Parts: sequence; C-alpha cells; structure tokens
Amino acid sequence: MVELSAATDAITNNLNSLWLMVAAALVLIMTPGVAFFYGGMVRAKSVISMMMMSFGSIGLVGVLWVLYGYSMSFGTGSAWLIRGWLLNPFADFLLKNEISFKGGTANQNLNLDIHGLAFAGFQATFAIITVALISGAIADRAKFGPWMVFAGVWATLVYFPVASWVFNFTVGPKGLIDGGWSVFNLGVNDFAGGTAVHINAGAAGLALALVLGKRVGFAKGMSKPHNVPLTLLGAALLWFGWFGFNAGSEGAADGISALAWINTLAAPAAGILGWLVVERIKDGKPTSIGAASGAVAGLVAITPACNILTPGWGIVLGVLVGAVCCLAIDLKFKLGFDDSLDVVGIHLVGGLIGTLYIGIFGAGIGLIDRIGAGDPTPFTQLGAQAIGGFGVAIYSFIMAYAIGWVIQKTMGFRITNEDEVAGVDTVVHGEEAYELTAESA
Repeated sequence: MVELSAATDAITNNLNSLWLMVAAALVLIMTPGVAFFYGGMVRAKSVISMMMMSFGSIGLVGVLWVLYGYSMSFGTGSAWLIRGWLLNPFADFLLKNEISFKGGTANQNLNLDIHGLAFAGFQATFAIITVALISGAIADRAKFGPWMVFAGVWATLVYFPVASWVFNFTVGPKGLIDGGWSVFNLGVNDFAGGTAVHINAGAAGLALALVLGKRVGFAKGMSKPHNVPLTLLGAALLWFGWFGFNAGSEGAADGISALAWINTLAAPAAGILGWLVVERIKDGKPTSIGAASGAVAGLVAITPACNILTPGWGIVLGVLVGAVCCLAIDLKFKLGFDDSLDVVGIHLVGGLIGTLYIGIFGAGIGLIDRIGAGDPTPFTQLGAQAIGGFGVAIYSFIMAYAIGWVIQKTMGFRITNEDEVAGVDTVVHGEEAYELTAESA
C-alpha cells in the first residue's frame, strides 16, 4: 500500500509538472504577443524598436532568472542578502538546488527536481513579460541599449523581490518571510500577478514616461495605429497565452485551475463589451483597437482574482474594468504625462481594480486566517488588498523613476527630437519594418 501511494504521488507530481511546462510555454508566447500588440499601435517607423524591446526582455531577463532571479524570488527563507527584504541571489545560483550531482566522482549522475525546474521555468516567463509590458509607456522615443540596462536593473531590484513578496509561500507568521515582508501572508489574494505583474509594470511605466518626457507634438489623436491587424494578432496571442498564465498558477490540474481558466474566458469577453459601450458613447464609434484593449483590461483585472470569483462575478468585473479603463486612458492628456500605449490606463488601473475588487466581492476566502485574524470582513480584506496593491505600486514607481533618471543623466535614455521625427527604427536599429520600394515589389 505504501509503494502504491508513492507511485500515485509520483504520477501526480509528474502530471502537474507537465501542466506547468505547458502553461509556461503558453505564457512565454505572450511576450511576442506583447510585441505584436504594441508594435501595431506605434508608427510604422517605430515598430521594430517597439518589438525589439520585448524580444530584448526575453533574452536578458531569461538569462538573469536562471543565474540569480529564481534564487532572489524563491530561495530559502533563511538565505538573505538584506535581512527581511531581499533573498540571496547566490543561494540557488544557476538553479543548483534543482540540478545537482549524486553518486561517486567516477560515475556521477544528475539529480533533477522535476517539479522545481518546471516551477522555475513557469515563473521565468512571468518575469520576462512584466519587463516587456513596461516598454509600451515609452514607445517612439527610447534607446535600445539604455532600455536593456533599465530592464536588467529593474528586474533585479524590483521584480525579483516583489515576486518573492507575492508568490513565495514559504512564509512565517504575520506577513513575514522568516522576519521579512510578504504581501501574501498579509492576507492579500493575488493568484496570478495582479500586483507583481500588472500594478508593478504599470507603476514603472508611469515613472519612465515622466523621466523621458513627452513625444514631439504630444496631443490627443497625434498618431494612429499603423497596423491594426498586427495589434489584433497580438491581443489574440495574449489571450491564448493568458490561459496558461492564470490556470497554470495553481501548479496543478485541478478544480481551482479549471475555475481560473473559465474566468480567463469570461472576464475579458465582458471587458470587450464594457469598453465598446463606453467608447461608443464617448467617441461615437466602437473600434477594433478598443475591443482588443477591453479584452486585455479584462485579463489584467481577473488575474489576481481568477481563483476565487465565480464566473458571474468575473463577468461583472470584466464589464466594470472595460468601462473604467476606457475612461482612464484619457487621464494622460488631462494630467500631462505621455504614456504612449496606455500601460498606466490598462495595467496599473486594471490591476488595481482587480486587486481591490476582491476586497468587496471576495470576502470569506479565508486568506487572513493564515495570520490568525479570523475570517475577513469586506473591510479587512479590502484593507489587505489595498496595502498589497498600493505598496507594490509605490515601491515600483520610486525605484523605476530612480533607475530611469540615473540612466537618462548618464547614458541618455531618450533619443533626440530629430531622431524621433526621423524614426527610431533606422536611427537605433538600422532597419525598416516595411521596404516599400520598386526593388522589393
């Protein structure tokens, strides 16, 4: 009986690991989806620059994650670099705790932690896309080299620690990871990254938009998407990959994973409707870009809540966030900051709505029981959600602004106005997205 139980556990572990690897592949394709989604909305002479910022994030953050990012996010609680706040990047350097040697020196064999490696790969894709999302706020005016420097520093000092605060469940009492800070154990429900991914990226995008300043001729309607089908393709890839993003966060193929999956269908579908209705009232016409943006807004908002909301409440959230985000994207014109592709209006605002919504409609989920506070009321749960959401937003904004400011003052983050008018693609990359000459016909 013991042997049978062990065999069953091994099969379950392998199946769950398989699901994590499939989900990781789905999430990884979301970053090229971001590249297409953003690339279609910029000018034709900026599309390569926009897409390269996403692909650059895959290359750099993927390497940093294997080197030390996983260690900083999910290393053992006693291995601190800064006591109580930052885990040691060398505790699991190059995933050494998941890949080790066993046996004698003459005939060593690899000892592989299958589920640990699958989880490390899954979480790597979260780190990659979070960095890529920021790039939309500074479209048309950023240099590639300084962007890569920012991406590496921000991932190290912001994303990796925040991922530990939100996703590292090996925590002690009262919101502490062995004496440190933990959003998770404060009672915050962030199932798949409403705070760690979307609020985090949205706040950083706002900071960089302020550091780099406005584009030449910044005004409402200053530029139209140069390739709407490209943006719609990106939105489709994002939605497809998001099923792995949300359902994979359970780490197992079970009922919670299925609930997350159906909510990932319902909320963005409703988000499309909410956005289009408001757009029709506000601007007179429903647009395909509006439909794509509404779907993404719904996906953003359901991300932290997909494990606890019934599909009906998921639809309500989708309609709400679609409508609010459609209005929020105009704040940049009223407040005077140039968030090129509405990272703030969709990811920061949508992430905060989804996170706070749990405090009203997700009460009774029992998370605050983990710190001995009893069943949460709407007020206590809302308070926990607000602390987590705004805490991450403030930290990310301050750090991103500081990192971006230093890069701007030293390397120069923004291209010149002349180069912006000429086109980022030819100036920075020496390429054109579309060769419309007689020779290419």
